[in-house]
Amino acid sequence: MPQYVTLSEGLYEAAKSAAEKNRICTEEQIEFWARLGRACIENPDLPSTFVAQCLLSLAESRSQELIPFIPRSC
Repeated sequence: MPQYVTLSEGLYEAAKSAAEKNRICTEEQIEFWARLGRACIENPDLPSTFVAQCLLSLAESRSQELIPFIPRSC
């Protein structure tokens, strides 16, 4: 069920612009920024760019069909 929040026009426009560059919807961009902010606060010793790449990597792996690793016998 969607929840509605009030955002400043500047933040919304920045999210809209970033979303167009990332080819996602504005809502997804805002959600990503919120998750990124929370993850950075929870992990203050990690660089924010590293945290962002981790979040993007996790999202990418969930959106694709995963192929299980099967080791070859020698």
